[in-house]
Amino acid sequence: MTLATAPIEVGVPITEAVLSGDLVVPERALGVAVFAHGSGSGRHSPRNRLVADSLNEAGIATLLLDLLTPEEETVDRITGEHRFDIALLARRLIATIDWLRRGPLSSFPIGLFGASTGAAGALIAAAERPDHVAAVVSRGGRPDLAGPALRAVRAPTLFIVGEADLQVLELNLRALEQLQAENLLVVVPGASHLFEEPGALEEVAGIATEWFLRYLGGKDDGDA
Repeated sequence: MTLATAPIEVGVPITEAVLSGDLVVPERALGVAVFAHGSGSGRHSPRNRLVADSLNEAGIATLLLDLLTPEEETVDRITGEHRFDIALLARRLIATIDWLRRGPLSSFPIGLFGASTGAAGALIAAAERPDHVAAVVSRGGRPDLAGPALRAVRAPTLFIVGEADLQVLELNLRALEQLQAENLLVVVPGASHLFEEPGALEEVAGIATEWFLRYLGGKDDGDA
């Protein structure tokens, strides 16, 4: 795998397939954030790419990953078979973490950025790999779907939810009660589930970037 400041396509081997991902590694990168997309989304999601661009500008590498193969995506669009298979998403994130640990980014602290159902997979992966996952960010996530794994998460965890996304906000509040790790809930004023309102997604990107800088890059609250 070649390190590059421009996106390069990589293949992450899992037991049954190879997952496609887009990797960006800025110069003097501080760590790497793996993106776990939600149901009906993928590595080309403009919302997650905006967040990834913010992280890259701050010196954090990003891996935007398709957790389903093209064939599985086709089936999922018809049947919805895979979109709530949280165990499947989590297994593939764990395999991705292990793959990163074997490659040229092996020394990088790892963060997980999960959206929608991808957030549940990210939290389970963090619980299963506590020595490798340094931080988790959930955007409009379904952490409730992580179940008992929530109590085993050790990585500092940030939940970002839109103020108008009332059902998801309630689910996030309940999940916070289960977390034993350091955690924070940020509610973006006026924002809906997809953060489509003017400036909402940019706010998400800024909040997520600060969290990852703190826990992947060693930036503390007193840093400028």
